[in-house]
Formats: sequence, C-alpha cells, structure tokens
Amino acid sequence: MDVSTYLHRIGISTVSHPDRRFLSRLQENHLLHIPFENLDISLHRPIRLSLPQVYEKVVERGRGGFCYELNGLFQWLLQECGFHTSLISARVREADGSFGPEFDHLAVLVLLEIPYVVDVGFGDSCRHPLPLTGDEVEDISGRYRVVATDDGEGYVLQRRIEGHWMTEYRFTTLPYKLQDFTSMCQHHQTSPASTFTQKKMCSIATEQGRITLTQDFLTIARDGAKQKHPVTSDQQFHDKLLRYFRIKL
Repeated sequence: MDVSTYLHRIGISTVSHPDRRFLSRLQENHLLHIPFENLDISLHRPIRLSLPQVYEKVVERGRGGFCYELNGLFQWLLQECGFHTSLISARVREADGSFGPEFDHLAVLVLLEIPYVVDVGFGDSCRHPLPLTGDEVEDISGRYRVVATDDGEGYVLQRRIEGHWMTEYRFTTLPYKLQDFTSMCQHHQTSPASTFTQKKMCSIATEQGRITLTQDFLTIARDGAKQKHPVTSDQQFHDKLLRYFRIKL
C-alpha cells in the first residue's frame, strides 16, 4: 500500500497521531469519498478478498465496493497509520427481526483508550467511531449507539428511528482474518437471496446528506429532504454514475 495515495483518495494530506480524532476524520472522509456499491456483482465480475486487488480497484481506479472490500481495505490503512485493529463478524438484522449468519457483514474494531467500532462498508451509517459503552453518537445521518446484548454474549449496533432504538446488526469482538469471510462474500455475490444480486446500486455520503443511484432512481438526500429522479435507461444510469460518482464502467 502507498499510504499517501490512499489518503489522497479520501482527501487527507498527511498521517496524524493515531488517536480518536484522526480515526474519526479517516472514517468520515472515507465515507465522503469512496462509494458503497455492488456494480461488479451486477456485471458478474468476481470479487476476491485480496487486499492488493481491492486497493487497485478502490484507490487506483476510483471505484467503491461493499463491506468485505471497504472495511477490509480500511483496516489495512488503519494499521499502516499506527492503529491497533481487528476484523469482526456482524450479523445483519433482517426485516422479520431475525439475524443473518456469521460473517454476514464485516466491520472493524479499533482499540484506543477503549474499543470502538468503525464501519465504512454499511452504506448509510454512522460517520464516526462508536464506543462499546452505550454512549450515543450523532451526525447528519442519524443517532447511533452500541450496547451489550441481553444475553451478554456480544453487542448490537443501533440507530434511533422515529423515537425508537432499532438494531442494525449484532456482533462479538472475536478477531478474524479477512479470508474467514470468503464463503459469505461469495454468497452475497451469487445467491438470489442476497440483496446485492437483486439490483445494482451506488451510494455515497455528502456533507449535506447522501446520493444513491439504483437502476430505478437517483435519490439525493440533503438536509433531511429527499428528491427522487427516475432512471429510465441503462444510458441514464451510466451517465449519472459518471456525473455523481466519477465512475465509468
């Protein structure tokens, strides 16, 4: 990895002391500059958990990716910047209240004076590190917290929605290697049950909100308001992908 090239990709010029302030800046800038997208899946291009390949795709070619790519790569950057980190497995909450299997989602645990969860691969999510203490963190995307599960066997990451705390995923702090996520990474690329195979999408955070492009709509969220614009052709999709995300497939 060329750290300076990666930092330039996310709008940062120099490495700072590995503290919470720099960690927060890295996380937010990553979300503002690198999109969450599944475009290779829709093109049937295999995604392999090779950090050099992901680095070439995301940093050198200006693309984005999904959780295994983005959080795997981000952990590598954090380690190069002097942070103590590990990869953790998360199980995403389904619409019926159940949870996906182990390795359903990949996130990063960073150990500072206390442990924090950082996540740059969950789409519309918290832009700052979340402590495992239950303390609330708020930004333009919402209010979040991490609390211990009732059974005491792990934690849940929650988001405040319409006055209620809604769980987004549950996890433990057991450390894993990137290759441990290979099977579920393959599942999300190929299974008809995976949301990633059902439609193509690209989404990125902005200072005012978020821009999301699917094969059906371009949605621009700004200061709490949303505008939806229909996408009526493949050409429109590719034009908007280039205009808003600087991606040309």
